Amino acid sequence: MKFVVRPHHILSLGGYIVETEFPYRNLIVVNATPEPIKLEVPVFSEEWIQEHRDLGLDIIPVTEEDNYLRMWRKEKARLEQIKSEFASDSQ
Repeated sequence: MKFVVRPHHILSLGGYIVETEFPYRNLIVVNATPEPIKLEVPVFSEEWIQEHRDLGLDIIPVTEEDNYLRMWRKEKARLEQIKSEFASDSQ
């Protein structure tokens, strides 16, 4: 199955990790580009991360020890900054 990540959008893939030996409990996906990008789900392997980074997505792995909400908010703030810079450059 494929998802389209809209431009300047963020999402979480915790429910789409199906490999029981996967080292991360969640993945935060950020599309900081002005273009939509397709991604493959579900996530089966660690190679998925690099494959999707190569497409231009920022992939932030979340481990059991990480504070998911803090990481989400950090990436959301970074994305909002990128969006505001993009909007001011477009005018």
